[in-house]
This record gives sequence, C-alpha cells and structure tokens, in this order.
Amino acid sequence: MRSFKKVKKIIEINPNSADAKAFGQLIMSLETEQDFPLQTLYDLNAAEFDLALEVLKDWRLGRFYIGKAKVFDASKNSTVQTPNTQNTMK
Repeated sequence: MRSFKKVKKIIEINPNSADAKAFGQLIMSLETEQDFPLQTLYDLNAAEFDLALEVLKDWRLGRFYIGKAKVFDASKNSTVQTPNTQNTMK
C-alpha cells in the first residue's frame, strides 16, 4: 500500500500539476466506481505510469482484504452457538 503514500505525496507537493490531477482523478474514479479515461495514464511519464499501475494493484488487493474481513465476520457469526443449539455427544 506504499503506492497510496507516494500518490498522496505527489498530490500534496503540487496539487495543480498534471500528475497530481491524474492521480487524483484515478483515486476518485476508483472510489466512486466511475469511468476513468485510460489516455490519462498514457500521458504520464514511465515512472508515474508504473506508480498508477501499483495503485490499481493495491486498490484491488485492498478490496480483497475488505471482502476477507466481511466473510470472516459472517463466518464468525455463523459459528457462534447458543447453549440450546450446541451439539453434544452423550
């Protein structure tokens, strides 16, 4: 998730730069699930393009972690048994 810190730094240092605007647009697009023009990525230089790809990978990984947490909570809740429903062998 270091890519998010790098992007944050780029945006904070010069929020009016083309790179900062591109990264801001990318993050907002991912968060709101809106379309993002790929040409914006192609306009970045090689290092920033690679960073944008890192952001995409990290964003996707983060979604899996959120999904993992949700399924863990659901699983935990489904395995909690009350004394009346516990199976006991006698």
